[in-house]
Amino acid sequence: MKIYCIDFFKKTFRLKTHFFIIYMEIIEIKPTTKMYDIIKHFPSSQRVLFRKYHIGGCSNCGYSLDETLEEVFIKHKKEHLIQDAIDSIYQSQEMDKMFQITPQEFVELTKSDEWKVIDVREPFEREIAVIPGSILLTRELAFEILQNWDKNTKMIFYCHTGIRSLEATHYFYSHGFKNVKNLDGGIDRYAKEIDPSIPLY
Repeated sequence: MKIYCIDFFKKTFRLKTHFFIIYMEIIEIKPTTKMYDIIKHFPSSQRVLFRKYHIGGCSNCGYSLDETLEEVFIKHKKEHLIQDAIDSIYQSQEMDKMFQITPQEFVELTKSDEWKVIDVREPFEREIAVIPGSILLTRELAFEILQNWDKNTKMIFYCHTGIRSLEATHYFYSHGFKNVKNLDGGIDRYAKEIDPSIPLY
């Protein structure tokens, strides 16, 4: 199985998002750590590897989940950057924590109308389960946000388990929106901890 670039607008995720939950135990990354374990425990590693090292962005620079980090970097002739990549993945994980809010924190924040809740899932997922008051992030809405919304707009993004929405959070943060948060664990965790009437899928 090869991993390609993540694009939350095109929804081209090659990995099943239910494998990954941000609030799981964190492991130590070593050169011999399998890519599956790195991505499982550090979802932001995909973003780091693609943006900083151009690894995982196309068929020519993809990798197998069974490969170790060392094997991937040797294959791409970047073995001298292995430790730098490990450090960058840790740093990205710390940045992720800045964006994360728990379901209970979500409830407290959304008591105010200041926060817009944005659903980055596919339309068919929204038909199964939805957080009331949220709006679907379409390509058109994304462009509208980038072009016309105030940079101080407060936004909370969510998806199924919090992975796609974390990518969206990073995306809009990188475009100048500093008041952005991600619902840790997504609607799945929200349903389990806050609103059991929301169907699980």
